[in-house]
Amino acid sequence: MKILIQKGRILNPSDQTDEVGDIYMEDGVIKEKGGTITPEETPDKVISAEGCYVMPGLIDLHVHLRDPGLTHKEDVLTGARAAARGGFTTILAMPNTKPVIDCADRVEYVHNKARELAPVHVLQIGAVTKQQKGEELADIEGMIQAGIPAISEDGKSVMNMKLYREAMEIAAKHDIPVFAHCEDQNMVNGGCVNEDEHSRELGLPGITNSVEDVIVARDIVLAKETGARLHLCHCSTKDSVCMIQLAKEENLPVTGEVCPHHFTLTSDDMVPGDTNYKMNPPLRTKEDKDALLKGLKEDIFDVISTDHAPHTREEKQKTMTEAPFGIVGLETAVALTVTELVDKGVITPMQMAEKMSYNPARIIGSDRGRLEVGSPADITIIDPEAEYVIDSMSFLSKGKNTPFDGRKVKGLVKATICDGKVVYQQD
Repeated sequence: MKILIQKGRILNPSDQTDEVGDIYMEDGVIKEKGGTITPEETPDKVISAEGCYVMPGLIDLHVHLRDPGLTHKEDVLTGARAAARGGFTTILAMPNTKPVIDCADRVEYVHNKARELAPVHVLQIGAVTKQQKGEELADIEGMIQAGIPAISEDGKSVMNMKLYREAMEIAAKHDIPVFAHCEDQNMVNGGCVNEDEHSRELGLPGITNSVEDVIVARDIVLAKETGARLHLCHCSTKDSVCMIQLAKEENLPVTGEVCPHHFTLTSDDMVPGDTNYKMNPPLRTKEDKDALLKGLKEDIFDVISTDHAPHTREEKQKTMTEAPFGIVGLETAVALTVTELVDKGVITPMQMAEKMSYNPARIIGSDRGRLEVGSPADITIIDPEAEYVIDSMSFLSKGKNTPFDGRKVKGLVKATICDGKVVYQQD
């Protein structure tokens, strides 16, 4: 298929291109970029991108597809469709499914299903331990041969440091990153929201910053000793910012991500009894949020990821202590990033492209995340001025659990192109 994108603001982090021009693609590859392009043959499709950002296809390093075993919440197809609508052309699925993705056969199940059904690239992450029990290593090398881009025990931390160190050594040997969910399970103590004055007013058990911070520190030390590339997921505390900054100053192989809910909301924004505000890590204080914004602005954080975590309405209708952690994010991430970060001058449009595409690609060693002649034609077109109200009932995800329902935002995905095919276009 031949597609011509006209008059868009091309944002390409790999060569720092920031210019208005055209992009022409053919057979899934970018053939020409920049200026006014007049193809020799008539394109099959012409897309006007005037006034829009044209970025490399967005990449989400942190998604829960719930497939296999929990497909009443989400599955490969619905999650991938939601991703396409959200501007993502590659998503990485976490392994905390039922059964856990801890062997090559289960990796191949997801990859085969995605190849058959998904409109975007779906890469399955492998678990660190068997059944995520933290007692015995999973078949990491077998899963690497099956194509996993990373290992992670997401949903929990591996508390056995000897075992975790062995996993890091395997990851370092094969040059794949370790994605760390930083949570000391011995310190959670039934907490469901951030430990602060607000939680005490509500009479809810709290989760302290130290629950996250002690594992961030531990994992950085282990990465330093093993040489493993460490990616810290859904960072939420001010001290995580400091520790990542120190690790980078020491040139350690450490990267970090922030989720839109953590850079948009604080624990003071929680509506009492509304479990759509319940996520793990929890919404923190304004002091923490300000530190996260500083970390994004100063490129201490490399990545913006969603931690897309769909649940059923029935599950989220339980009490705050009983309902599961998690909110959906694939279809709101672009708008929240434009509204809360770009529009407010926290980051530039180029930084947005870096943190949502180029940097994620580099972390997993992908050739995506760039708009260059000869590169795969994965492209996201965003209208940064389009205003609308988030409507969770319009989501393509099975999950509707979001605290952002009814929120007015700016930044609309106009089209998503994956391997030179239009997989989503706004009506």
